Amino acid sequence: MLVCFRQFCYVFMTMSNQNPEQRARDRIDKQLNVCGWLIQDKNRVNLRAGIGVAVREYLTDAGVADYVLFVDGKPVGVIEAKREEEGI
Repeated sequence: MLVCFRQFCYVFMTMSNQNPEQRARDRIDKQLNVCGWLIQDKNRVNLRAGIGVAVREYLTDAGVADYVLFVDGKPVGVIEAKREEEGI
């Protein structure tokens, strides 16, 4: 749904048409953004876009990671999302 007020338009996405993986990715993206990370897709990577860049579905030596975190263009961490019931 697209709602416009004066010069601003807001998109309201319904979560019901997303699968659990998409909903989890949306929540993780939001949390990373709040912490100051720039989120990028693996097909459009610019590690110099900011100090902290999180790249989705990044290929590592161990396989594809859900997110790889880069600071100043250097990898510093990996996020692997799991279902809440799986625990850590």
